Amino acid sequence: MIPENQILQTELLAFAKQPSWTYRMREVQKEVRGNIDGLLAVKQAVAKMLSTERYQYVIYDWNYGVEFADLWGKPMSYVIPEVEQRITEALCSDDRIECVTDFCFAQHKSDLTVSFHVQTIYGAWEEERTVHIAYV
Repeated sequence: MIPENQILQTELLAFAKQPSWTYRMREVQKEVRGNIDGLLAVKQAVAKMLSTERYQYVIYDWNYGVEFADLWGKPMSYVIPEVEQRITEALCSDDRIECVTDFCFAQHKSDLTVSFHVQTIYGAWEEERTVHIAYV
């Protein structure tokens, strides 16, 4: 017997937001100890995403990380808008991050320092990263 057409009633479904509870990574002590939640967990996730080159590690999904490696040696007029777009794309893949704004760039020899504002569901903060571009 073939079942009749049954329509899924979406109003009965409840989508639960996953907690951001995770392990605490301490870079200075080189240890993983304890747990963190909320804004601290998102800050740690941002640091990990911006430190991971996309497509380089099998354990990460292809949507995780940021692409900086191919910017090496490119002209600054190309690098600056690309860095802004790639950071925004990488961070906004996390549903806890609402937007990434207020980008500021400073070039120091072969490095580009970028600072930006990260707005999350838990709060906001200023983040800063240095990208090695080796273009003089």
